[in-house]
Amino acid sequence: MEEQEQKLLKTLHYWGNTPEEEYYNQQGIRSTQSYHTSPRGLTLFTRSWLPINTPPRGILCMVHGYGNDISWTFQGISVFLAQMGFACFALDIEGHGKSQGLKAYVPNVDLVVQDCLSYFNSVKQDPSFNGLPCFLYGESMGGAICLLIHFADPNGFDGAILVAPMCKISDKVKPRWPIPQILSLIARFFPTLPIVPTQDLLSKSIKVEEKKIIADLNPHRYRGKPRLGTVVELLRVTDYLSERLYDVSIPFIVLHGNADVVTDPSVSQALYEEARSSDKTIKIYDGMLHSLLFGETDENIEIVRNDILSWLNGVAKCRLGQRFSNLRHKYIRVEV
Repeated sequence: MEEQEQKLLKTLHYWGNTPEEEYYNQQGIRSTQSYHTSPRGLTLFTRSWLPINTPPRGILCMVHGYGNDISWTFQGISVFLAQMGFACFALDIEGHGKSQGLKAYVPNVDLVVQDCLSYFNSVKQDPSFNGLPCFLYGESMGGAICLLIHFADPNGFDGAILVAPMCKISDKVKPRWPIPQILSLIARFFPTLPIVPTQDLLSKSIKVEEKKIIADLNPHRYRGKPRLGTVVELLRVTDYLSERLYDVSIPFIVLHGNADVVTDPSVSQALYEEARSSDKTIKIYDGMLHSLLFGETDENIEIVRNDILSWLNGVAKCRLGQRFSNLRHKYIRVEV
């Protein structure tokens, strides 16, 4: 076991030491990376994962979770969906990964939403994607950001995939009263201080022990205590979202493990029940933790991936059919 751990410690990528371009070729996809300048002047790192052998049949606009980034284990689902024919695009949000900003400091999530919209809209303007259905995808905090993107642009996306969304921070990791009230007061004067007492989220998110080691090797993962301003802002956002579940009108699938102690699966259930979306799906997985698409056993990950793909296939086919029908009717009216 010790020898295996030593070998893991020398890993260059979450998949091993195969160079990126060679790995992507082996997976039958291609990938690019670049930087996007947001309207407020932030430099944000971006990646894409694209199918090679077939034209894309949909676009995925993806948002990672708190303390995470798009260059390590987040690539697993992106590579998989690209193999299945979807063009995937993601960015490191402010203060995360290779993007500009103080590490893990997110003082205003509303500005992050505008950053994401700016990048995703630039992707959608590519003529090669014209007419393709476009979906949001978010993990944990990224799921909450996807819902805020939907509120900011209600007709901009055809659906959303919400993986263990942070619509509420679980009471099992949330600081107890009166700590939040004290922290909010201190945050007014020292918002960047990394002093919020919390449990180790990585160990509580990942089930498979070996995968905890791999996740911890991420060179861009934030390892410090949460910053005061970030925690106060996330509490504000989750309180806001929990009050607006009924306003969610986008088609969505929400996926959550019932053993998740980081984000609250009962709020995902409430989202499913209260949202006014006419097309909504929920998957609650018995015994699964927060990291559904990396931290679980390979068998469990396959179950979750297939549920996402099945939902995507159905909605993408429906949206493409609707657009073809609309174009056909428009053409007929012009001819007449």
